[in-house]
Amino acid sequence: MDQQLVVSLPINITTYDDAASVIGRWASLGEARSVCAANVHVVMEAQDHPAYRQAVQSADLITSDGMPLVWALRLLGWKRATRVYGPSLMLRLLEKAEREGTPVGLYGSTPETLDRLVDQILIQFAGVEIAFKEAPPFRPLTPDEDRATVERICRSGARLLFVGLGCPKQEFWMAEHKDQIPAVLVGVGAAFDFIAGTKRQAPSWMQAAGLEWAFRLATEPRRLWRRYAQHNPRFMTFLLAQMFHRPQDVE
Repeated sequence: MDQQLVVSLPINITTYDDAASVIGRWASLGEARSVCAANVHVVMEAQDHPAYRQAVQSADLITSDGMPLVWALRLLGWKRATRVYGPSLMLRLLEKAEREGTPVGLYGSTPETLDRLVDQILIQFAGVEIAFKEAPPFRPLTPDEDRATVERICRSGARLLFVGLGCPKQEFWMAEHKDQIPAVLVGVGAAFDFIAGTKRQAPSWMQAAGLEWAFRLATEPRRLWRRYAQHNPRFMTFLLAQMFHRPQDVE
């Protein structure tokens, strides 16, 4: 699968169908893999923090989660680049897991949100097997707690584990645990809240226009204003600098 460096990260050029196909194949074989859905926040955190960049780059698949990354890929020559958004990818994978009998797991968020998430998943995909669900404490786990968590995941038989710990925690967790768990770890960020209905999702027209960040800022200003103020202008600056040194169009 083709990749293109965008500022600090190599992003895979893929589609929902292609991503779901390769993830499904890995899951059916019980392979230890990880998937990261990258947006501007992920790219700029990787730019600023080498340890985080290494964690994200250890993923086997890095999708273009946000429209700004899709536009960046197109500007860099990949005209066929499309968005592969974490929450939508999760729904595609759940549909595929139901159809193919792949056990799935859920790791992250809060017990209340997980209960609502399971309810919503079973409404949409009644035949899916949810083999594991756990909301870890917000504090760091002790080594013994961590080992016990890995053992519970492995014993569950889940072959597709959705990880909803948020950036940057989920990418560090996946990088640290990928080789310990015979499953595909898929970092999906706020997808747990969106699918569970505990947070509102931007309207589709705002997502298509690349304005999802504005919607999220309006709904969570105190938490998100600093992130967008720091990252968005700098992302554009780094991207423009990269474009001045880009090779000829690849497609």
